[in-house]
Formats: sequence, C-alpha cells, structure tokens
Amino acid sequence: MSASTMEKSYDLIVVGAGVLGAFHAYFALQRGLRVLLLEKDNRPMAATVRNFGQIIPSGMAEGEWFDYARVSQDTYKAIQAEYDISIRPSGALYLASTPLEMQVLEEKHARYREIGYPSQLLTPAQCQQRLPAVQASYCVGGLLFEQEVTAEPDQMIHRLLAYLVARWQLDYRPGTPVQDVTAGSAAAEVVDARGQRYQATQVLVCNGRDFQWLFPDLFAQSDLQLCKLQMLATYPLPQVQLPGSVLTGLSIRRYHAFHSCPSFAALQAEEIDADLRQWGIHILFKQAVDGSIIIGDTHEYAPVADGSRLDFNNTDSLNQLMLSEAQRIITLPDWRIQRVWNGYYAQSKSAEIFQASPDPRIHIATGIGGKGMTTACGFAQHHVAQLVN
Repeated sequence: MSASTMEKSYDLIVVGAGVLGAFHAYFALQRGLRVLLLEKDNRPMAATVRNFGQIIPSGMAEGEWFDYARVSQDTYKAIQAEYDISIRPSGALYLASTPLEMQVLEEKHARYREIGYPSQLLTPAQCQQRLPAVQASYCVGGLLFEQEVTAEPDQMIHRLLAYLVARWQLDYRPGTPVQDVTAGSAAAEVVDARGQRYQATQVLVCNGRDFQWLFPDLFAQSDLQLCKLQMLATYPLPQVQLPGSVLTGLSIRRYHAFHSCPSFAALQAEEIDADLRQWGIHILFKQAVDGSIIIGDTHEYAPVADGSRLDFNNTDSLNQLMLSEAQRIITLPDWRIQRVWNGYYAQSKSAEIFQASPDPRIHIATGIGGKGMTTACGFAQHHVAQLVN
C-alpha cells in the first residue's frame, strides 16, 4: 500500500454528516477522540435539511427517547450560547380542535407536571393572544411548552459542522463518498470513491436512506422502510406572527407522547377525514426567519426493497389536502405557495432506531425516523459512551 493513498489513523470515523453523524462526531470530540467525518455530498442535503426544524421533546413517549430529546434540547441551547446554529427558544404550542383533544392535552399536562417537564394549559383566548392567526372556530384550547426550541433546517447542520471544525478541530471532509468499509485485526478501514484509505479503531455508518452503497445485503434483510413527506412554504409574510412550533389536533393523534393518556383510545376511535388518514397528514406550522410559513406534512411508506416507488414527484392533490386543512386552522393574508419539496427518511418497523455491527469495529446507526432533529443528539451522546467504553 503506497503512502500516498493512506491517511493518518483516527479513533473514530463517522460516515454521514447529517444530524445523527454530526452529533456522534461532537460527543466523540468532547471525549478527546481523533475524529474524521466523511460526507458524500458537498453539503448535507437529505432529511436533516428537509424538515420543519421542530425540536419537540413534548412529542416523545416517556422513556429513554424522551430523555434523549431533553438532552438534545439542552445541548442545542448550550451550543447556541457559544455559536449561532439558528436555535430559537420560541416554544411549541399544541392546538386542540375538539373537547376530546383538549381532554388529552389536559391529561398530558397533568402527567408532565408529575415528572417535572414544564407545560401550560391555554384557553382559546390565550391561544388567540399567542397566535392571532388561529381560527376561533378551530381552537378549543392548547398546551404550551415555552422551553422548547426550533432550528432553521437549511442552516442548522451547516453551522453545526462549521462550529465543530472551528471549536473542536474536527477533520471534516465533504464531497467524499465512501465505497467500502472493512475491518482487520488491528483497525477498521474506510475507502472513499477516489481510492483514499483511512483507518480507525471504530467506524460508525450513519447513512440515512442510502442503502445501496454500503452493506446492501444487511439492509435488504432488515425491517427498515422509507417514508416520503411533502411540505410547502408560503411567500414571506412578515406581517404574520407565528412563534415557534405549532402543532394541531391531528398531531395530538399521531405523536407517541399522547398515546399513554387515558382518553387517547377514545380519541383514536373518532373518525377523521379518510384522505387525511390515508396519507398520514397531520398539520404542522412553523414560520421561517424570512417570514414564510412552512406547512406540512404527508407520509407515504415503502419497504427498502421497493424504495424507488417513492419517487421525487410532488403530488398536487396532496398539497391541496394539506392546504384545505391548514386553512381551517389559521388565517393568512396570502396563501400563495412559493415552494414545495419532498423529504425522505428511513425508520425501523420494530425499533426506535436501526443498529447493527457487522464487525466489532464497524457499527451502523440509521433509521431514526421522523424524530431525528429532536432525539439524534441525545442518542448520539449515549451511543458514543457505549462505543468508547
């Protein structure tokens, strides 16, 4: 092997610079490890940048993933205090549209009070005061989490990576697709598309939904599935004030945090529009820093083997379904849509995240589902501790 093709050795090589890979690098660097982060694209451009940027521990079921979400929230705030990664402490508000939805929120508020996670029940008038755009005919009350934060998804990961390079001297190499990961007796080896070789004590693959390049047979035998989302954004509306994350009655029905509430079974039994149910639509709103309102989203699923079925088409009928429901919830002076896009993520059918270790030196963590922005950071802290001990 020529010296020209072999790079220096590392303690940890992370493949994939989305939120999951980047935070693994962060916590490894905090432990004083020599870390190399490889990203196939010139900039991360998949699920980490194609979402709402809502960081909402309140949506997680109690247990380890709720705990990961709280660690994530605290870590985002700590980094933001040192370096601007676009985190805004603007809160999250769940809007109830029926008395039964409100009853579920009241039950969740009581439970959060027991475990010390702050929340505040709001009357319809208080919801209207916080969110003047809300339709009085829709809102029967709300549950506010003032401590929760948002990020700008098209900015956060790029700023986080810049922070890791500047503050922690991360060896970050974008535009470096990896074509092979193998393990020998003394080290694991990574080979990029240019033939460059890198060695490390441990390699972690956080490959998002790119299952065709590394370990394809392993993924083909897994229970991973792909999810396609559709999202929309209005033209900038600076005259509208829509703070933080706004979640709605359909979100209450979807998010695992509420499944443990005594009234949830009755809520789940209630009929909702068949098209909304079929396409997994639950309406979320968030105002971006340019004043535009992000609206979404849909959910279409396919197994990994049939993932190509979830193509890049953006179906107008689904956009219209979302807009129709959104217009029932809030009033905007201009509903013209400036842009539409798709997001894609992978998730396991049987676990909160897919993990595998093809070799004691090689580990895979992917398929975190739609909760990556909220929980990936906290999970990464836990996982790095496992890898280095």
